[in-house]
Amino acid sequence: MAQAAQSYPDPQLLTGQQIIHDPSVIKLKDGRYVAYSTGGVIGARLSTDRKNWTDEGNAFAEPPSWWYEYNATGDPWAPDISYRDGTYWLYYAVSSWGTNHSAIGVATSDSGLPGTWTDHGKVFSSETTDSWNAIDPSVVRAGGKLWMSFGSYWTGIRMVELNPRTGKAIPGATVAHLATRPDAPYAVEGPSVVRHGRYYYLLASYDACCQGVNSTYKIRVGRSASVTGPYVDKDGTAMLDGGGTLLLAGHGRFIGTGGESVFQDQGHDVLAYHYYDAEDSGTPKLGLNELDWGRDGWPVVR
Repeated sequence: MAQAAQSYPDPQLLTGQQIIHDPSVIKLKDGRYVAYSTGGVIGARLSTDRKNWTDEGNAFAEPPSWWYEYNATGDPWAPDISYRDGTYWLYYAVSSWGTNHSAIGVATSDSGLPGTWTDHGKVFSSETTDSWNAIDPSVVRAGGKLWMSFGSYWTGIRMVELNPRTGKAIPGATVAHLATRPDAPYAVEGPSVVRHGRYYYLLASYDACCQGVNSTYKIRVGRSASVTGPYVDKDGTAMLDGGGTLLLAGHGRFIGTGGESVFQDQGHDVLAYHYYDAEDSGTPKLGLNELDWGRDGWPVVR
């Protein structure tokens, strides 16, 4: 008997400025929500209720000069916002399409609001001689240490330890390998690591981004008792062997779901991602859904 196709929930109904790509969302100390994204000099959106969003310009007024070493236009990609030790931390990538001559940078702010960020330069980089690509950062604390997952194509998802004081990679730190695909071009990127119970969960975007309604992006997940892996999916297949349980895929008008991150709000984990709206010429828009954790310990999109 043929197995029925898996169904997925639609994103929560949002209003206002929904156009976004690679969103990273956090609830600020002042009670508002901010979403940073690819586009502009790290595009910024604000909301008071997580439903209606306003365009608030950019994180930075202009690109720091060092960005131009990696991107002729100074365009940053795929930010990641977090809060620790009384400070907001904003990680981001600078690169050009199709190369791994790339770098991840970091900035800090007391409020987390656009226009308040102080850039601190390069965190970690990759060159064409490396087997990884230093873009798509995501930071997590584990075992009293600070870790950054990253990666796009090349050989997939990697992780490196950061100095918690500077927020930058520890010189000479081991670069762990978390996930890849069996065949080139190893189409997996945009990692996000979440702790739940005794496991760390690695979410990543698989297949093709950035092609409007022709995008095939989808989010897969695996888990590990150690933040550095090995990560396996529900069937026990290692993510280093091409595994990854499907968490969210395109459906209906919501095409190419990916570029994901996870934030906490009122005790719930919330999945933020972009999709391409098939009813609006493939415009990338913000998707938000809460994550439930089943009795088997695996996340489910609600």
